[in-house]
Amino acid sequence: MTSILPRPAVQHPTLPEPDLPLVHDRTYSARAYRKSDTELLIRGQIQDQKPPGLYVDHDPDPLTIHHMVLDITIELPALVITEAEMVMETHPHAGCTSITDHYKQLVGLSIARGFSRKVRELFGGPRGCTHTTALLQAMAPVAIQSIWSMQASAQRAAGGTPVPTPLPSDPTDEQIRERFAHNLNTCHVWREDGEMLDGLRRGESMEPPLWVVERLNQLGMDVGKWDSPFSD
Repeated sequence: MTSILPRPAVQHPTLPEPDLPLVHDRTYSARAYRKSDTELLIRGQIQDQKPPGLYVDHDPDPLTIHHMVLDITIELPALVITEAEMVMETHPHAGCTSITDHYKQLVGLSIARGFSRKVRELFGGPRGCTHTTALLQAMAPVAIQSIWSMQASAQRAAGGTPVPTPLPSDPTDEQIRERFAHNLNTCHVWREDGEMLDGLRRGESMEPPLWVVERLNQLGMDVGKWDSPFSD
């Protein structure tokens, strides 16, 4: 397994960095890759660092105290994990690595609803590595976010333009539920009695995400010609 180090922390222009002594920096990273047309590879990483000089006098660099990497392969559309590999790049104790093979128990699990509960049952507390288990909880949503991107990536690789599957002009509730099964009731915007679903039931088109509108405007492109994937 080749490690990809987490990117530097993102700066927030609307929420400036506090002018206070830094005592700890935890970074999560979860990246999704199209392994094949029906396989998604999620690489998750967690890294904890202490600021320079906090633990070792005159040390000019941050000190990494944890760095765990976890690869899971997910079969689509079943959303079932078919492969799992965990590596500890940096850990505090020699015995830490004895738990790595335990995470192979992920194989066969579905990352759909109920995944978080199963992860706690299998790897919570003394049954796993607390840092890797926390990382796992952040990885499953990345797979859901990548379903449309998998299709788009395959279409791009074939030399085409990603084309979403449109809803009928007068969709039934069943068609809407099937089309948005991975979004339904996952947050307040996608609650089944909310404005988003009500609009779709009326046959209204979903408005483009704000980040797409902003980027298209930056590129001088017509927002009205953008085909919404109704996802991500």
